[in-house]
Amino acid sequence: MTNPNSNDPQMEPLSRLQILAAMGVTALVLLLIARFWLLFESVFLLPVTFQPEMLGLGLALGLGITLGSTLIYQIWPQYRQSADLYLKLVLHPLAWVDLIWMGLLPGLSEEFLFRGVMLPAIGLNATGVIFSSLCFGILHLSGLQQWPYVVWATVVGLALGFSALGTGNLLVPIVAHIFTNLCSSLMWKWRFQGT
Repeated sequence: MTNPNSNDPQMEPLSRLQILAAMGVTALVLLLIARFWLLFESVFLLPVTFQPEMLGLGLALGLGITLGSTLIYQIWPQYRQSADLYLKLVLHPLAWVDLIWMGLLPGLSEEFLFRGVMLPAIGLNATGVIFSSLCFGILHLSGLQQWPYVVWATVVGLALGFSALGTGNLLVPIVAHIFTNLCSSLMWKWRFQGT
């Protein structure tokens, strides 16, 4: 739906239930794609090994991505506008407790597909990281006006991909992704809860 007083397209607001259902369905679809990929191609899942230092590395990477996102948000107006549009659409209807799902569902499903399966399938090298990161960025495209958000998601995908490549452990990008989503969601919700 387009606002006649503006050049920017406006999307109909979604309800809390619609957002939660969309997150759940999207996570399930991504996990099913990853699972079928593993079934029908001779690909292995990058291992998830629980080690305290890998958990710490994931938290540090997540903090770095969150700080980077905050900086980019402050200095790049197109990214700020793109992020606000996307986050308002997704986060505004959600309750505070729902933000846990915002961290967990995409963090787990996207990492299993893009870094856990796609990266080993393409190759555990820079080419694999770049290609899987581009796919990850495109996943975040909800409209052509969202291109700055896609660029940032691609950069984040590169950081997550190289962390998986460097450690050989899917736990690092999973923890970083969950931490980043959770922190970013909490910060946005705190800042814009009244709007």
